Amino acid sequence: MADVNRGNRPLSPHLQVYKLPIAAVTSILTRITGHALVAGVLLLVWWLVAAVSGPEAFACADWVVRSWIGFIVLTGAAWALWYHTLAGIRHLFYDAGIGLEIDEARKSSWAIIIGSVVLTLISLILFFIG
Repeated sequence: MADVNRGNRPLSPHLQVYKLPIAAVTSILTRITGHALVAGVLLLVWWLVAAVSGPEAFACADWVVRSWIGFIVLTGAAWALWYHTLAGIRHLFYDAGIGLEIDEARKSSWAIIIGSVVLTLISLILFFIG
């Protein structure tokens, strides 16, 4: 075992060489968006708790929520919610044995990405118009 020539063995592909399939990327994004939703929920909970804590606490929390960073966090949380919802729906189809072929999985992955962006933009438009 000590005589194994390790220098001539091929190395495993790494991210600079191996391109992840879009279905793998969407799977990873599903897990990330699930965790990212916590940031939006924490911001909203803080805002609600501050609302019942008093005017000074609410003024501080409201300023943060209405700032550009609050807008980015809440917009990201809205996208994460739409993305996670669409990915969950796709997973229900997977559980039923539908859409498991490589080409179908690729198309549904792109549908989730595009659909989540479109639904987030529609949500923002409805929020600012209404």
